[in-house]
Amino acid sequence: MDVHDLDRFLLIGSAVLIVAVLAVRLSVTAGLPSLLMYLGLGLLLGTNGLGIEFNDVDLALSLGFAALMLILAEGGITTNWAHVRPSIGFGLLLATLGSVVSVLVVAVSAHALLGLDWTLAVLLAAVLTPTDAAAVFSVLRAVPLKHRVSGTLEAESGLNDAPIVVLVVAISSGDLADRGAAAFAVLIAYEIVVGIGIGAAVGAAGGWLLRRVALPASGLYPLVVLAFAILAYASAAGIHASGFAAVYVAALVLGNTELPHRTATRSFVEGIGWLAQIALFVMLGLLANPDEFSAWHVGMGLAAGAILTFVARPLSIAVCAVWFRIGWREQAFIGWAGLRGAVPIILATIPLANDVPGSRDLFNIVFVAVVVYTLAQAAPLGVLARWCGVLGEVREVEIESAPLERVSADLLQVRVTPASRLTGIEVGELRLPTGAMVSLIVRAERTIVPTPATRIMAGDEMLIVSSRDVRDRVERRLSQVARHGRLAGWGP
Repeated sequence: MDVHDLDRFLLIGSAVLIVAVLAVRLSVTAGLPSLLMYLGLGLLLGTNGLGIEFNDVDLALSLGFAALMLILAEGGITTNWAHVRPSIGFGLLLATLGSVVSVLVVAVSAHALLGLDWTLAVLLAAVLTPTDAAAVFSVLRAVPLKHRVSGTLEAESGLNDAPIVVLVVAISSGDLADRGAAAFAVLIAYEIVVGIGIGAAVGAAGGWLLRRVALPASGLYPLVVLAFAILAYASAAGIHASGFAAVYVAALVLGNTELPHRTATRSFVEGIGWLAQIALFVMLGLLANPDEFSAWHVGMGLAAGAILTFVARPLSIAVCAVWFRIGWREQAFIGWAGLRGAVPIILATIPLANDVPGSRDLFNIVFVAVVVYTLAQAAPLGVLARWCGVLGEVREVEIESAPLERVSADLLQVRVTPASRLTGIEVGELRLPTGAMVSLIVRAERTIVPTPATRIMAGDEMLIVSSRDVRDRVERRLSQVARHGRLAGWGP
């Protein structure tokens, strides 16, 4: 690549990125998933649009895995462990046993009803089964859900890639027939368990180090946190364990560790996650060739998606829910909210890269199914969440901290959201623990040095200095008042 090629690449890339970011706003206004906008942008730029050719399947697979790694890192860092912990068992069961049930149901149906040979039937079932982390995390940003429901969806989408990637690779390379079912089951168990273990170890080590090293610039913390998550992926992949499970768990540990500039870190990785999603979906749109989509591909995509959405997915959830006390409405929502996105399309490139017979047809079928059913499932999620009774509460208060190392204290930056019951109360009514005080309020670009009688308003940013030994109590107190108002904590 010479300098002129680089200039053209930067010109096109920056223009695509700007259009893609603006498409986020358009997708919210129109009620469409942003990933469909990105896929459409890729199709518009491709051979049937502006004529940009991209048909390097091996490169697409490598870039797709890299983007998925970043998306999982963003999902783990921005996930609250306290919200996920009660539902981690159900989510893990859906990622393993639930995936097995879905693959079996779709594979048998695709062979018996749709006439596909067994290899393509199992591959189709496998690539369509996993929920997509990017699609699920974007839905959770838009629709506030009860913690048990959002935790289940997050855990499932973060962990179900591992067994499916192993299955698709084994079928595409012919290893499945050579190893046998028992050896394959042991391999999947090894990949998941070891991957989770490595992720937990790297995440814990990274958190321990960052709590003890005061970096010279706040912008370095997000970089190091993301580097540890990538280190977990590479370490697991290096010993043939699941890098996807490792990166998600490492990011989950790091995101829930008391680190300096935690909110800034979350904002940074959210930006990286969006960038990865944009690049991934645009690339997959470039890889697709609509001229190859026949009526047969469309029909097969619709049929396979219907079997998965209305039969296999509900059945897999029902089987896994037997072990937990989960109502049928909650099961229905979790089933419907298990969105497919980039992951199935990425997985469909694995058979392409291995020259599996019929793999191009498989890619086209999967592409159709993902586009149609992502649109159909995402549009009514808000209404369905309300009907199923799984809507959660809007976040009442956001807190960011910065270290004051010389005095062993922290500076907390608290933003009062419109839903917070902090609005209207006086600073003195916060009754913060001894060792903490509200030092400044920023309101409409004005600074206010508060007195105990100063009233807090929606949109205010409060700067609170807290000694480190009472910081946790300060955060709990702020959350308590934000949720229950000035009388929170009075009485028995």
